[in-house]
Amino acid sequence: MCGIVGYIGGGAKACEVLIEGLKRLEYRGYDSAGLCVCHEGQLRIHKAPGRVATVEAQAKEDPQMLAADAGIAHTRWATHGQPNEANAHPHCDDSGKISLVHNGIIENYATLKQYLIERGHTFASETDTEVLVQLIGEFYDNGCKTLEDAVLAYLRPASTTGSISDALENSR
Repeated sequence: MCGIVGYIGGGAKACEVLIEGLKRLEYRGYDSAGLCVCHEGQLRIHKAPGRVATVEAQAKEDPQMLAADAGIAHTRWATHGQPNEANAHPHCDDSGKISLVHNGIIENYATLKQYLIERGHTFASETDTEVLVQLIGEFYDNGCKTLEDAVLAYLRPASTTGSISDALENSR
């Protein structure tokens, strides 16, 4: 069963809190784990198949990871793609400015992925979650003033506009 941990705080504790949170989720079972922190405006990601201890060891070797005061983490059971490093969460958009973890299944991810490929996006994984973060990044880079606006614009195609292109146009 997947699990998500998030932390915003002070005193460069994000990595420590996220790793502890992932360890507390281990009893639920998973096939991969990962975390992303923000340090001085830059995202740092470590993820791997297997145990949380693998990601913990990677993170402890990264001084920027240890200095961060905000981040997200995830344990995953594969639904799209094999349990490997590329498919482990978190995922980033092409700009590297937006990182996402996600539980659930995006049923129309193949259609969304094709749309994004046609717009020049590249994909590093086989996951529906990477499609979601790329789509949010597309909205953010094309007219949305805030991340919140980009997420809300992503939600509009299914509910009001009927298409991604219409939602992009309406988000400007």
